Amino acid sequence: MSTNAQLRLDDKDYSLPVIRGTEGEKAIDTRKLRADTGYIAYDQGYGNTGSCESAITYLDGDNGVLRHRGYPIEQLAEHSNFGETAYLVIYGELPNATQRKQFGDLLRQHAAIDPQMQAILQGFPKDAPPMAMLSSLVAALAAYYPQLATNNFEADLKNFDLAAAIAISKIRTLAAMIYRYQNGLPYIPPKDVPFCDNFLQMMFSELYKDYVPTAEVSRALNTLLLLHADHEQNCSTSTVRMVGSSAANLFTSLSAGICALSGPLHGGANTAVVQMLQSIHDEHDDGTRFIAAAKSGSKSNRLMGFGHAVYKNFDPRAKIIAKACDDVLDKLGINDPLLAIAKNLEQAALKDDYFLSRKLYPNVDFYSGIIMRAIGIPVNMFTVMFAIGRSPGWIANWREVAANPKGRIYRPRQIYCGPVKRDYVPMAQRA
Repeated sequence: MSTNAQLRLDDKDYSLPVIRGTEGEKAIDTRKLRADTGYIAYDQGYGNTGSCESAITYLDGDNGVLRHRGYPIEQLAEHSNFGETAYLVIYGELPNATQRKQFGDLLRQHAAIDPQMQAILQGFPKDAPPMAMLSSLVAALAAYYPQLATNNFEADLKNFDLAAAIAISKIRTLAAMIYRYQNGLPYIPPKDVPFCDNFLQMMFSELYKDYVPTAEVSRALNTLLLLHADHEQNCSTSTVRMVGSSAANLFTSLSAGICALSGPLHGGANTAVVQMLQSIHDEHDDGTRFIAAAKSGSKSNRLMGFGHAVYKNFDPRAKIIAKACDDVLDKLGINDPLLAIAKNLEQAALKDDYFLSRKLYPNVDFYSGIIMRAIGIPVNMFTVMFAIGRSPGWIANWREVAANPKGRIYRPRQIYCGPVKRDYVPMAQRA
């Protein structure tokens, strides 16, 4: 088995080391390419570039495989919950009973928000984008916990357990607080109940009456968050790593990840799915006309929630969340007309050679929006829910960067294509 790749440039041969991952992934090590050859590798959008070595998540898009720390996502969704999976993603192993209790205790103890942070929230317009408010408030945590946000890897890693718990717990509380603020409702403080139940209570409780979620709703939310816990080097996760590589603290790096997630091409996919389904419903279509228009190439009839930048097979999370969607709607007795349209679209696309030949399979976003509708989450909060779920993966990736003794600040190169050197022209001589 070769351990080097051979590159020929300008009639000269170069030997480049080959790196192999534990699952058989192969990469050509180009770290010394520019120093040795004067060339750099051009890869717009980094689609074929490995920016790091990571032990967190394995993703095989060709075969529809997703594993966290070696555990298949299907097994985690069936047997675990969001809190336990968060611990696994961050620390590398499933917790024992003592570790799970300690982690849960930290989450409960640090769920509350400082009253001054509530005052910061009240400075935002009530119709401000929720993700803009969330990123600002998460960045502000660095000011409220300066001892955990020293911008020094060694010091910040010593307090990592506390910082991680504060981040996961408070992102959830801040999300609920944003929702209530936008709806003119008073802040509901966290209670000593399980993670997802606590979030739902902070969202939907009345002033003198606690909202008590059913087991089905709590389970659906757990599944939704668990399926988003990490997904390899996507846009927001790689952003967290890039910002963290400058020795920026955990809270600042997470805020940057939230900003990246807010873009509609990343975190807004499930919102686009619901908007598409609603538009089809409003036009009194069961999806048949929409499918035909999508096949004709109509840009206004793009099939949202199908296909994926990485998966060239079925997104394994989609199978899990489709079942969870059926279960929660059935248990709650909800007859959502959008679900019927979604099922028609799915069945049509999975039988049609047009979509099969293009490997346009349903992804996790196709059903997640319907679940969130069913449990009362408004569309403008969908991406915020994504951020709650993704926080463990962001935290784990920041930790890998901070703990790497051979790490370096991320600094991509570019191919300059602007004007060549030219001389300054005085104003009087300009045309």
